[in-house]
Amino acid sequence: MNTAELLVQCLENEGVKYIFGLPGEENLHILEALKGSSIQFVTCRHEQGAAFMADVYGRLTGQAGVCLSTLGPGATNLMTGVADANLDGAPLIAITGQVGTDRMHIESHQYLDLVAMFAPVTKWGKQIVRPDNTPEIVRKAFKTAQTEKPGAVHIDVPENIAAMPAMGKPLHKNTLDKTYAAFHNLEQAAALISQAENPIVLVGNGAIRAQASESLTEFATQLNLPVANTFMGKGVIRYTHPLALWSVGLQLRDYISCGFDRTDLVIAVGYDLVEYSPKKWNATGEIPIIHVNSTSAEIDSSYIPAVEVVGDISDSLQELTRRCNRSGKPAPYALSLRDEIHADYEQYAKDDGFPLRPQKLIYDLRHALKDEDILISDVGAHKMWIARHYHCARPNTCLISNGFAAMGIAIPGAIAAKLVYPDRHIVAATGDGGFMMNMQELETALRLKTPFVTLIFNDGGYGLIEWKQLQHFGTSSFIKFGNPDFVKLAESMGLKGYRITDCSEFLPTLKEALAQEVPCVIDCPVDYRENILFSQKSGAIACQT
Repeated sequence: MNTAELLVQCLENEGVKYIFGLPGEENLHILEALKGSSIQFVTCRHEQGAAFMADVYGRLTGQAGVCLSTLGPGATNLMTGVADANLDGAPLIAITGQVGTDRMHIESHQYLDLVAMFAPVTKWGKQIVRPDNTPEIVRKAFKTAQTEKPGAVHIDVPENIAAMPAMGKPLHKNTLDKTYAAFHNLEQAAALISQAENPIVLVGNGAIRAQASESLTEFATQLNLPVANTFMGKGVIRYTHPLALWSVGLQLRDYISCGFDRTDLVIAVGYDLVEYSPKKWNATGEIPIIHVNSTSAEIDSSYIPAVEVVGDISDSLQELTRRCNRSGKPAPYALSLRDEIHADYEQYAKDDGFPLRPQKLIYDLRHALKDEDILISDVGAHKMWIARHYHCARPNTCLISNGFAAMGIAIPGAIAAKLVYPDRHIVAATGDGGFMMNMQELETALRLKTPFVTLIFNDGGYGLIEWKQLQHFGTSSFIKFGNPDFVKLAESMGLKGYRITDCSEFLPTLKEALAQEVPCVIDCPVDYRENILFSQKSGAIACQT
């Protein structure tokens, strides 16, 4: 047995089902070992796409997604997806091939110090230099990647080490026991919640990772607490729940901003500062905060909790529900905002403008997809509208990259989502800019027989940057580009392509595309004049006194 074969045995022991990657000279021994493995190697068209697939796989399953590249440019191509997983709290293992150890002391073809290069975008990284250490390195890699806060880990495998004889076997996987919050902290937090007049819950992705949806909903319901979610916390509380105030996190003011203006207590549950900076909702640092999470709070001058309730999130919420007394308290101010939020959403139900307003497009998208179906959002102007208007009944049914906010994630992410949930409808929502970054992975989707719909918000430019330019300078520059015929492009790849020419066509076209057995592309012109109109409207939002 050589090191590569031992490595693959260790990956099997960790429950790895897929490795996303590209073949290369320096990972030949790993690829050869995979031929007789239970692990399916998914040959991708670009290493960035492979890393994004592993990223989304990890986010959906809680088990580390694995991506593989060769050295040099293969490894550098992985980095965007690896960094995205690390900032978004998705467990990921990146494995790179490397030159032999006999070549590292001199200038060598395609050689980079990959362990040093990946260090800033991973939780931990190690090069295998002794074959017999492989089981320890792999076990530590998975434990590190999957322990809160999850993230990316890097393993570098020199080609001569991969070929060397190796002794050993995979290590036993231990299960970590739950940790529980201190009684004193629970009592202190319960007292603050009981006394607050206008409390509000801010829930983030950590609550999804902790599978705390049921406990969060019961906590809010029993104590009559309004709940706003970050972009990455969608679905923790069902969007139809009377206490759900939907998403917060836009860089502009929105109705929910009034709730944070008036609150006298924020209960942050599974909230990560990278999801939505506290300086946006607590600029002066004066709002009292209760931090409920599985890890202690990060340091930020606008996020200094009065109490930290650190432990299993579900258990903490159940204990707080039991200990709090809010009987006789009036409804918190934030609940009065719900009617305005809903009215703003529903006004686009019968809109028939063309090109489609993003609000109408997303309204119809929400009504076409079932509660369990999954929307993967790319990054761009459409992401802001999806964050604001696409609402979820279940966790992990709308995935938004918001820590690293990396363009190009939607199509590779949709492939991973379809592999995890083959019986659900999957939609990759992307701008025309983001589409062209990783559209080559649609061939991967066709080859894997993973049908999903790619919905292109087509405005012929980088719409989000134009939005920012118009806000700051009143004019835009360097953001327009030309596009291919997306329908013909899809058809040339063996996919089905659709073009929307009237508002009335979108919903029936989407339903038809969702029923296809091959990946589909819908080219939909979008009216991004709404961006500036929303900016103007948000500036005029006045809170009730």
